[in-house]
Amino acid sequence: MKEDVAGVRTFAIISHGGAGKTSLAEAMLFDAGVTTRLGKVDDSTSVMDYEPEEVKRKITISTAFNTLTWKKHQFTIIDTPGDFNFIAETKTSMQGADAVLVLVDAIDGVRVQTEKVWEFADEFKQPRIIFVNKMDRERADFAKTVADIQNNFGKSCVPLQIPIGSAESFKGVVDVLNRKACLYGHGDSGKFEVKEMPADLADQVAHYHEELVERVAESNDELLEKYLESGELSPEEVKNALRGAVTSGTLVPIACGSGVANIGIHGLMDLIADCLPSPLDRGPRTGKGARGAEADREPDPAAPFSALVIKTISDPYAGRLSVMRVFSGSLSPDSTVFNSTKETKERFGQLLRLKGKNQEPIQGCGPGDVVAVAKLKETTTQDTLCSEKDVISFPPVELPPAIYSLAVEPKSKGDEEKIFSSLSRLMEEDLTLKLERNEETKEMILSGMGEIHIEATVDKLKRKFGVEVNLRIPKVTYKETIKGKARVQGKYKKQSGGRGQYGDCWIEMEPLPRGEGFQFYDKIVGGVIPRQYIPAVEKGIAEALVEGALAGYPVVDFKVDLVDGSFHPVDSSEMAFKIAGSMAFKKAMMEAKPTLLEPIVLMEITVPDDCMGDIIGDLNSRRGRVLGMESKGKKQIVRANVPLAEVLKYAPDLRSMTAGRGMFTMKFSHYEEVPGQLQEKIVEAAKAEEK
Repeated sequence: MKEDVAGVRTFAIISHGGAGKTSLAEAMLFDAGVTTRLGKVDDSTSVMDYEPEEVKRKITISTAFNTLTWKKHQFTIIDTPGDFNFIAETKTSMQGADAVLVLVDAIDGVRVQTEKVWEFADEFKQPRIIFVNKMDRERADFAKTVADIQNNFGKSCVPLQIPIGSAESFKGVVDVLNRKACLYGHGDSGKFEVKEMPADLADQVAHYHEELVERVAESNDELLEKYLESGELSPEEVKNALRGAVTSGTLVPIACGSGVANIGIHGLMDLIADCLPSPLDRGPRTGKGARGAEADREPDPAAPFSALVIKTISDPYAGRLSVMRVFSGSLSPDSTVFNSTKETKERFGQLLRLKGKNQEPIQGCGPGDVVAVAKLKETTTQDTLCSEKDVISFPPVELPPAIYSLAVEPKSKGDEEKIFSSLSRLMEEDLTLKLERNEETKEMILSGMGEIHIEATVDKLKRKFGVEVNLRIPKVTYKETIKGKARVQGKYKKQSGGRGQYGDCWIEMEPLPRGEGFQFYDKIVGGVIPRQYIPAVEKGIAEALVEGALAGYPVVDFKVDLVDGSFHPVDSSEMAFKIAGSMAFKKAMMEAKPTLLEPIVLMEITVPDDCMGDIIGDLNSRRGRVLGMESKGKKQIVRANVPLAEVLKYAPDLRSMTAGRGMFTMKFSHYEEVPGQLQEKIVEAAKAEEK
């Protein structure tokens, strides 16, 4: 029924790492009576962070889900990771939310990661509430944090609550709209008394009240007209228009409190129930229909079924668990759905509601619900599931590229296949993990978003599949090329009783521009080398260029002209000319001024203003070339070309330089010549490894 959908609130809690998202979710569950004690991340008693890798690091690695009832509203909480290592997990799971609750730390304010997830909310056009958390901590500063929020996210962010005291003296909040105070007792019971607000906060409340009324008036033409005429609106008028202002994005209310101390959570949950949109408020979801035309799905239980898979949980025993957000229609256990992304039918048994690490069988679900089903054969994250009679497909989101790579080798010999199959299972869960075999270095390369991401993956690999691996910095894929020209002869002559071997060729070799590869031209005239042997010369060079003369790296960007040669009517063969071509190439390489090339990456680094000097200095020390800079609020974006060899461990280095406030992306750009003094070291190291 549509009335039931009107009471649904499905929201993601987002922020930078360490802002207290999971602690806030725990307080909500406790205050709603879902849990009997307040779970704490630091005590490892959290019901939302339950995987061993999360308990060990005290951070959210994997999005967790839970459901509660608050004042006849169904809340579905999507608790997302805040650490940049797991940002893709945050983005894919945010697709399942109708709105977001953005946490800002009362001490640290808005950080790079807060901005990043705010951009995701912009991308999904999600209404939001901001909660200033950790008001009970030392150095908590509400006014400064609000100024920081408004500076970064605009004046539409207006406090609906202000704190009473801060740090040790923090004891409650004042509701700006009704000007009443909620005073909390000692402990974390969440119990409070409603009293008159402290007189010393009257001016602050009046200031924010005026901002609030202005913003609400702007969301409604009738109210705006009245406000401009009379200069005020009644509390009822403001309250009634508040929901529309938040849903339209005209207003972003700011609440405050402490998740760990369980202060201000009741008021926040009332705000979520009153102001955040239901699936009905969000309206239809748009996708592509059966013939590629645009199609909508209304958030109606009676509409054709459609859902998006926002997470996959891979379990070695239970198999794959697909977590989906239902956008339209309804679903019951033991059903068949159509995967429009893979164009295949999928059948499942139980329908499950996720409660942290636990799963609760349910008899049905509808718009706004986040549910899980087990053992779908083909379905992975970002796939659309729908009714086969009325097909729709929702677009996948673009995910950030992997920026940190390590070489993976088995601790036990013969485990390579097991590593590949087990990591493939984990890659179903995590779309930013990439695994490939580097054919040049013969290494297995595991790539992800950072050091913690790779380490947590390796921990999971051991726990879930019993596979242990060693990690090390990958080898750099250098190349070799030439800077000069050479004209040489390659002659292969062998006589050993009976038929001999004879192949003779003259080649001219010269460099080509970067990226041109290897080019071969037949310039033989007068039949000095028969036609049938010419491809063998090219093949001999093609096989030999895999190992250059300097340090054994592949040779690129050169041209060979086959200009002369001779043959023997009896002893010549394809094999002889192939060997002659290979000999000529090796000789020409040494004469044509061989040199080493290294891969250069394009980096985009986002850092706070105060870190710019350190970042530029560091890039210079890494032989980087800054291409440009751009200001964005209080952040700077630096674009630079840097040799890959210098930034293999950039993720942890940037974290320490910026105290975790920096972010970067990196992608291959081109190859450049290695400076002379470094070439010698690389050649020596390569030769030492051969021994």
